[in-house]
Amino acid sequence: MYAAKEVAGLGGYVFVMENEHDILGAIVVNRTGMNEYLAENILVYMAVKTEYRGKGIAQKLIAHTIKYCDGDIAIHVNKDNPVIALFEKQGFKSRNIEMRLVR
Repeated sequence: MYAAKEVAGLGGYVFVMENEHDILGAIVVNRTGMNEYLAENILVYMAVKTEYRGKGIAQKLIAHTIKYCDGDIAIHVNKDNPVIALFEKQGFKSRNIEMRLVR
């Protein structure tokens, strides 16, 4: 809702890949408004329908996001997630380590 500006804020982007009436995948990017401290954009969600995984949908969504968004783009990915290789192929580099106190 934030990215689509349905709630107050800087908004962002929602990119959807479709084939006729079938949604194949989607990406949601929020603008941070904190360019001096964080990336201008944060990729908060990406999903590809199970039967379309491994067919280049995620790669195309990421490439479109890179082309369309102005400024840096950050994403938080679990260190054991195999999707890291896909983002590295698109030029993303590991920069920070998140530390979290789990309660």
